Amino acid sequence: MATTASNHDGGCAVDIRVFLLTLVLSIFAAFFAGVSCVPPLFVVASLSSLADKTNDVSRKLVPPSASPSDLSSSNFLSSLDHSPSGQHVLVDIQGIEAAFLDSEERLAAAMVQTVEEAGLTMLSYHCHKLDPAGISCVGVLLESHISFHTWPEEGVITLDLFTCGANPLLPVIPVIERLFGIGETINTRWAHELRGFRSMEEKKKNYLDSFSDLSLWILSPIEIHKKQMIYSNLTRYQRVDIWDLTEPENEPTYYDGLKHNLKDGDPRWKDRDYYTPDRALFLDGVLQSLYSHASDYHEALVHPAMFAHPSPVHVGIIGGGEGATLREVLKHKTVDHVTMIEIDSELIQIARDYLPEMSDCGNLVGRAENCFDDEIVEMIVNENGVQWFVDRYSPGATKTAHHGAFDVIIIDALDPEDDVPFTTDLYVDDVFVSSIMKSLSYDGVIMIQIGTAPELLDPKADIGIYQIREKLLNLFEDHPDVAAMHVYEEPRSGYLEPHAFMVVCKHVSCRSRWYARSDAIDYEIFDRTIKTKSGEGALKYFDGITQHSYQSPPMSWEAVYCRREPTPSECAYRSLDFTKDTYEIDLKDESKSSFKVELAATDAGVVTRSSVFAAIDIPKGSFIMPGDSAKSLTVSVQNIEDIKKRAENGVAGFEDFVGYLENHANPARTEGSDISFVEVGGTTLIRVVDEESDANVGRWAPAHPSGKRPAYSPVYDRHRVSFDVFLVATQDIQAGAELLRFHS
Repeated sequence: MATTASNHDGGCAVDIRVFLLTLVLSIFAAFFAGVSCVPPLFVVASLSSLADKTNDVSRKLVPPSASPSDLSSSNFLSSLDHSPSGQHVLVDIQGIEAAFLDSEERLAAAMVQTVEEAGLTMLSYHCHKLDPAGISCVGVLLESHISFHTWPEEGVITLDLFTCGANPLLPVIPVIERLFGIGETINTRWAHELRGFRSMEEKKKNYLDSFSDLSLWILSPIEIHKKQMIYSNLTRYQRVDIWDLTEPENEPTYYDGLKHNLKDGDPRWKDRDYYTPDRALFLDGVLQSLYSHASDYHEALVHPAMFAHPSPVHVGIIGGGEGATLREVLKHKTVDHVTMIEIDSELIQIARDYLPEMSDCGNLVGRAENCFDDEIVEMIVNENGVQWFVDRYSPGATKTAHHGAFDVIIIDALDPEDDVPFTTDLYVDDVFVSSIMKSLSYDGVIMIQIGTAPELLDPKADIGIYQIREKLLNLFEDHPDVAAMHVYEEPRSGYLEPHAFMVVCKHVSCRSRWYARSDAIDYEIFDRTIKTKSGEGALKYFDGITQHSYQSPPMSWEAVYCRREPTPSECAYRSLDFTKDTYEIDLKDESKSSFKVELAATDAGVVTRSSVFAAIDIPKGSFIMPGDSAKSLTVSVQNIEDIKKRAENGVAGFEDFVGYLENHANPARTEGSDISFVEVGGTTLIRVVDEESDANVGRWAPAHPSGKRPAYSPVYDRHRVSFDVFLVATQDIQAGAELLRFHS
């Protein structure tokens, strides 16, 4: 039994066993508090007392105007529950002095100072000297642990730091590099991960999570050669992160060679340090643009819509705070007023300071040095673009639009698949859709970036992650003022997957420009874009061939569209039915022909009529002369008008050609496409009847049940030629029966 007795000073003598038991229990209590992922309240208070040291670290990462506390995730600071999760930083450094890496004392001091400057609490540490060289150390923190291992001969250290507390670890990385990177030329690689188990909602909301583009592109990959934070802060509306990065495979570009005066054979062509780092902009952790692909993306966003309009004068932009969308619009000489609505005015200033190339109009003749400063630009900031249009163009409009109708409106905002409330306001608000359609001129055009392109095996769009985009498509399809819609994608946007865009047209004439020949687009680019001071073309990537690639959406759009319920009627004709037979004509050898031809001629030998008869039985649905049908010529209405003018002017040969066109040029059934298909083969010999009921030959794809092509249909976009040229037997045709077609 423990006993207590009075000593000579009147104090109490304590049994040594009680003392030791109390001491051990205290140590265990401290240890378990330390390894817990949740710092108790007294620890949170002690962390606050280290704010000055933490702020010193943060100031090295962000501009002076940024608050260091903004680097922390609100999830971390507010989640003092017992969630089994934490942060993990991995740092590899190469090029360190061997003596430093083999000194237990110096390394331990660097570890302790790292923990101190990070605002963490060291409970204990242990280091072990290795034979013949190298040190391994582990430190137990109140928040979890820090550990490292060194290879002095190779000049390498690998370090990891794991914490479960509220303090962010990103600001600690430069501290580690400064304290451990003792050497003339060091190479650092690092990665940041969120570890453990959190709810799906917590993962989606945290901009540092693997769901985040910022984590996927910057924080998580340890193999990136260099990554440097340029800016990180919160605006009133969103988090803005700007980073520079150099990938392991990057080598100096042509422009880097000019910058560093690299000659042929110079070994620096293989040195990544002579590559100008790529600069990436993230908003709330979502990648918005890369310098290396900014022109690809923004030219794909702007110019298809601008050239789908005959002469855009007044252009509206929703979003686009970094300035590149505005820059591309200002390259068009027809534009004399731009209304740009950006809810986040702080983002515009950040872009001016840290993304200057995005809003650089200095090379455009007649434009301001900075695009935002151009005299024709009206900046409307700190206003919601959706509400701006609703207030002025909805049935209950309370404000007056002071610059008239828009010829082109470009919506450069969030992706529809982003799981945030604003996407619902922007993309599935029928009042907004009606308002923006009302704001357009007679032949106005809307351009919307609509997120990641679909894949071939995606489910029905209304049940997958793209259901908001599907609702947006439906709203425009159902709107009475929408005449045509086209979707396309650009694989070179800088994203990991192709990015998708949509053009919405108020008048069907838009289709004639959308389907224009590549040389016609090239001429429009030459004629309508502003000259540059450098003498180079204003556009880097967009040209007629690029537009030609946008005219037919990839098969995945068609596949997802045809999974709608009920299935659109045109989906039955996505490919030729190879179970059906083909019947060809051979005018030189009737023994090889499925048809016989009879010609009625005058005494002078002028053919007045031709008739084609079946030489054998032809089942319903069989293809009639597909080889000749495929030889049809494509001629625009403008071409036909030019030919007629030449005939009227007596140019030899054109009069007969006009007669041929009148008999055998079939206008495309797609309204507004401005194209005719001129038959040149045996199909021209089939007699035409006035009543469809009398015909036994017709178009392979019948007319749409509604009587006209839908405003949106990737099926029609992909098969518009085959729908118009291929012929089939619309009923069984017996041998000896004449083929008759209805001239539709």
